[in-house]
Amino acid sequence: MTLSAALVAVLLLAGGTSAAGASSYPGEPAVSAGARPAVSVPDAFTPVVVTPISDPTFPWLGSDQKYHVSYDLQLTNASRLPATLTQVQVVDAGRPDTVVATLSSRELVDPDCEYGACNLLRMLPSSNATDTVMPPGQSRALMVDLTFDSLDQAPAEVMHRLFLTGQAVPPATKPSPISYLAAPFDISAGTPRVIAPPLKGDDWVAVNGCCGTGGPHRPSLNSVNGKLANFQRFAIDWMKLTDEGTLYSGDKTKNESYADYGEAVYAVADGTVSSTLDTVEAGTPGILPANDPVLGPKITVKNVDGNHVIQDLGGGVWAMYAHLIKGSLLVEPGDKIKKGQKIAELGNTGNSNAPHLHFQLMNDPSVLEADAVPYVIDRFTYQGRIPYSAWVVTDDYLSGTFLQGRLPEAQSRTDELPLALSVVDFPGS
Repeated sequence: MTLSAALVAVLLLAGGTSAAGASSYPGEPAVSAGARPAVSVPDAFTPVVVTPISDPTFPWLGSDQKYHVSYDLQLTNASRLPATLTQVQVVDAGRPDTVVATLSSRELVDPDCEYGACNLLRMLPSSNATDTVMPPGQSRALMVDLTFDSLDQAPAEVMHRLFLTGQAVPPATKPSPISYLAAPFDISAGTPRVIAPPLKGDDWVAVNGCCGTGGPHRPSLNSVNGKLANFQRFAIDWMKLTDEGTLYSGDKTKNESYADYGEAVYAVADGTVSSTLDTVEAGTPGILPANDPVLGPKITVKNVDGNHVIQDLGGGVWAMYAHLIKGSLLVEPGDKIKKGQKIAELGNTGNSNAPHLHFQLMNDPSVLEADAVPYVIDRFTYQGRIPYSAWVVTDDYLSGTFLQGRLPEAQSRTDELPLALSVVDFPGS
């Protein structure tokens, strides 16, 4: 059982280049990239066209205490011949000979890898590519996740050097090896929004968190409103462990058996409620509506997230709290709410097969228009991280005991984003 099969949080519908000089992005606060030379892409015939899907972004600190940058690209073979991608280098746009990261063919496509920095080349709709061949007229998506030991290592802007076998010149009749630079992309467009936790208490698991493949959020490229979008890139499905390290105790078919069901959900910052939904009935644990022949056709763009609250945090950032219990919402559109204020209770509504809180930040109040926004949580206690090997064998009810990976001594953390399967304690109870 894969992680994405075990718990799918929100909609999986189907699956510019940056400017020199000052730029802004909804972080906290947005910062200027400063005056820097315009990036020049060398003239070349480029059979595979590269277009950023993500908005300009910036590094954020993860619970591994490294800095991360995550974004997506669309690759389209606009030539008459097949193009076989062999390698992608991410380079410093200001110094193209400086390689920031190399994505080898094994990282692009690896059928034996279930989780991590693998299968970064995506079919459309989003799924693992079976090989690196792109027939004429076809597109792929490429997930890029960069990791730095310090902020000083991160360039202001990157470009992408493609190595492929394809149509080297317009008259070519046979593929041949070529390489070229493409797609300048700004990765210094702001700083992460610092937020409070959306929950309180101990033993919360960051299910389906960033980064890498193996969960439904990071590779969730959806075709909406005439474009590809990934509003879930940094989303987390928060679930709570019992004292025994399980997610439920008793009858696994009942929502009330799960440790987190009915837990209070809190506003992560001051802001205004943009929209709510509070009409969706509770689902049954173990059943993912999208996979059910009766429930699947009833899923719509409006109800796929179940009962939810979308909050305007200001500065072009919105928070989404999803899969809430029907009738538990304490806020309405237009309400001014404060950080730490209880707004609803954690449930199991919409396209979900177990109680959890789906939480994300985005740069638009509509998920159909939004791009994901990186963020960090102001303070939590880090307990460790559940090994993927222990999680991947779970069933549709998320059965199992998940005490593996705990540190000998918990660590106090500030201004970090818990990575996938991290176990953390939040202040309060």
